[in-house]
Amino acid sequence: MNKLMTDFQDILQRLLDKVYGWGTDIVLMLPNLVVALLVVLLFIGLSMLVRRLTQRLLQRVMGTSPLVKLLSRLATGLILATGLFVALDLLHLDKAVSSLLAGAGIAGLAIGFAFQDLIANFISGIFLSIRRPFKPGDLIRAQGIMGRVVHMHLRTTTIRLFEGQHVIVPNKELFQGILTNYTTGFRRVDIAVGVSYGEQLEKVEHITLKAITDLEVGLQDPAPRIVFTEFGDSSINLEAQFWIDTGQQADYLLARSAGIKAIKAAYDEAGITIPFPIRTLDFGIKGGETLRHMWPQTMTAN
Repeated sequence: MNKLMTDFQDILQRLLDKVYGWGTDIVLMLPNLVVALLVVLLFIGLSMLVRRLTQRLLQRVMGTSPLVKLLSRLATGLILATGLFVALDLLHLDKAVSSLLAGAGIAGLAIGFAFQDLIANFISGIFLSIRRPFKPGDLIRAQGIMGRVVHMHLRTTTIRLFEGQHVIVPNKELFQGILTNYTTGFRRVDIAVGVSYGEQLEKVEHITLKAITDLEVGLQDPAPRIVFTEFGDSSINLEAQFWIDTGQQADYLLARSAGIKAIKAAYDEAGITIPFPIRTLDFGIKGGETLRHMWPQTMTAN
């Protein structure tokens, strides 16, 4: 019984010594704790100031871009991390700093392998923000999708189709694929039409060119032009080309509609025929024989 009490007193004394040691360490480290807390608060205020200054400076150079937010957040995170490491060093927690750095490295490798596509889209968004092949409001075509850019993020870009739906496209597809930006101020309108083989092509060219030149929506520089493209099955095909000064899809469609109506009216007035599809029936075995020539032979055979 005496031995049990002695052991219990020894254990209790060790606990008291440990608690006392902790209390002593806390009292001794109290000045460092206060200094470390002040350092953290100082770096928090500094990070907020740097974030605002970074956003203002980058917006002057790059405009409103997702990259501006990213760089400002990176600057903020870097300052906060520096303040944390300085505070830990004041508290003589060097091993904790080393452990944090090692853990961050291992976590970074694991995240890199697990989210390769996510990182690829993220990096593509950074390059798109730097190169700026398009901006919100532009009319683009990419990956078979045509519409107006609504939002640009570092991972995805939102495009509004003409039907009104929003399509979210990964930035990797926009960066690596073929992209067409129609918001350039000038756009060419191409109208394909066919005329009868019996028409005089010089006359057709003159009348068609006059029809599209007189359009109010068309530009004179670059000048409109007519290009004959092929001998079709039922017609000689040509293409009327003129330019408009707009990047709006609605204006493009209206200009093309006006061009079609002007060409049709000019052809009607000049008596130029836009032929229907024509099929020639051949009744000869060797070819080139009409029904009139083959009819007597058919009657004789019967």
